[in-house]
Amino acid sequence: MNRITELLGIKYPIIQGGMVWCSGWKLASAVSNAGGLGVIGSGSMYPDVLREHIRKCKLATDKPFAVNLPLLYPQISDHIDIIIEEKVPIVITSAGSPAKYTHLFKSQGIKVVHVVAGVKFARKCEEAGVDAIVAEGFEAGGHNGADETTTMVLIPLVRKHTHLPLIAAGGIATGRAMLAAMILGAEGVQMGTRFAATVESSAHQAFKNEILKTGEGGTMLALKKIGAVRLIKNAFYQRVAEAEAQGATAEELSQLLGRGRAKKGMFEGDTEEGELEIGQVAALVDEIKPVNQIFEDILAEYRQAVEEVLNVWKP
Repeated sequence: MNRITELLGIKYPIIQGGMVWCSGWKLASAVSNAGGLGVIGSGSMYPDVLREHIRKCKLATDKPFAVNLPLLYPQISDHIDIIIEEKVPIVITSAGSPAKYTHLFKSQGIKVVHVVAGVKFARKCEEAGVDAIVAEGFEAGGHNGADETTTMVLIPLVRKHTHLPLIAAGGIATGRAMLAAMILGAEGVQMGTRFAATVESSAHQAFKNEILKTGEGGTMLALKKIGAVRLIKNAFYQRVAEAEAQGATAEELSQLLGRGRAKKGMFEGDTEEGELEIGQVAALVDEIKPVNQIFEDILAEYRQAVEEVLNVWKP
């Protein structure tokens, strides 16, 4: 037990990333049933769809689960109402100020975790009264911090400047990486990419297969003028890279991105023209497995790594 497992009511300090188009009730309930914290990714859901996923998740698990809530979502008030009405126990907020809705959620008995990419917002989390922080390095897939701080640097920085329970994210998919994050000062880990490539993930099979093919250097941050996002280097990414190299404006990049690009790639399976959001650690993912097997692998490797570390060097 540690502060994260006690706070969230889970057996293992492993939190699933609330990835758009991947994190439905099947994945969230499977992760919670395996002893971690499953997360429904509301950023790709209309309000009625979110309510359906929450209710199905409740039927599929009696363990705690969370909803990831991007604060820039256009129907945010509807999502908040649903989360409160359905008595979701934990909310993971991101992409906005932690002060905006934390008091409201906590007044309803909902625990609040906020995602940050730097020390400045970690301090704001403490001021806002959130219960825990996810500090996400720029190795992570999807939308990313503008400062491009790596997990290796970010976790000790945030640990130095805040006292809140700390969850590390970005580039973590194995038991060894989990141990490394703990040594750096984290008390839990959030994994997105590893759970995107699972049997229970709601991502399209073609996208899952693309994750397996993504080797070292297969992803890159793009669209920095309108919001940095890490993408697989497919045909769409190449067009973005060419436009950026030619000095495209934010407006031109927005036009190139269009609407529904992530859904097209990750949910509908267009691996050439879709936006394929995944982390650098995809290079280590070489098999699609069920969630319970992933937990077994991570925990076995973690325990083995602990034993090895104790024998690496003794001062």
